[in-house]
Amino acid sequence: MVIGATGQIGRPAVEALVRDGWRVTAASRRGGRDGAWDEGVRTVRLDRADDAALAALVGDGCDLLLDVVAYDAAHARQLTALADRVGSAVVVSSVAVYEDDRGRGFDTQGGPDGFPAYPVPVPETQPTAAPGETSYGTRKAALERELLAAGEKLPVTLLRAGAVHGPHSPLPRELYFVKRNLDGRRERVLAYRGESRFHPSSARNIAELVRLAAARPGSRVLNACDGEAPTVAEIGAAVDAAMGVSTRTTLLDGPPAGSVGQTPWSVPLPVVFDMAAAERELGYRPVVSYAESLPATVEWLTGVLGGRKWRECFPLLARAYPDLFDYTAEDAWRTA
Repeated sequence: MVIGATGQIGRPAVEALVRDGWRVTAASRRGGRDGAWDEGVRTVRLDRADDAALAALVGDGCDLLLDVVAYDAAHARQLTALADRVGSAVVVSSVAVYEDDRGRGFDTQGGPDGFPAYPVPVPETQPTAAPGETSYGTRKAALERELLAAGEKLPVTLLRAGAVHGPHSPLPRELYFVKRNLDGRRERVLAYRGESRFHPSSARNIAELVRLAAARPGSRVLNACDGEAPTVAEIGAAVDAAMGVSTRTTLLDGPPAGSVGQTPWSVPLPVVFDMAAAERELGYRPVVSYAESLPATVEWLTGVLGGRKWRECFPLLARAYPDLFDYTAEDAWRTA
């Protein structure tokens, strides 16, 4: 059973499991179906907040439960309550749980000297935030703590995803470059000399990790990222290549000048995660590179926009990065 099946990660995960021979029940709020799924995939509606509905859906049991939308300790308790009817679980977590050796993490990055100085790359043994209810990172940490405490009752693989990318994303960072190219903006500005690295995670590569973990049940925590962590300048060049356009880039030595030079990947220090454990324990090899994944992402983004306002299409992205396309500020900065 897959919870959150019609989301960005759920769609390719269902495909990967079916290809591996699983009979899949795809649960989502609307009970929808992806056009790429095999006809044998059973689709059902599920209100995640309804404990009884979830228990009824599991019924007499399932060999594997994949949860791509679990968020906090309450969701963990939902799953552990079903431990006697579930063979094993794979649950998607986040790299947002990590802290550096001074206790800095995603929650502190906006403050003075608050950006974390992680080791490069970050292993799964890196300290994590204290479980809580105050932020995305602390809620995911609470989710992990509750599930790992279940021990042998429910073997669970926790996948810590990075900057997830691919079609159907509610927070498509690639829009930064795609929309500029569609708008005819052939000059761009990148802070930190375009060298920022925030490790991406293709939804297809996460699906491959799901497939591998499903075949090797166990209790473990693994990073779930792509095979490479390109710089923001390299990402921009890859998007340009996928769209067949040429651009010029101005590099700032330091941080953004207000909104100028700011991108969804612009970080002062590298955020890169170690994939050695996934390779060692599951035999993981990425099924797609970042550049190879881009054509599908570009096509999807272009279709979603379709002349509509980007804030209406992607409200979560707009809340996270409200000045993502402040062309007026960019033009004023160039002429100053």
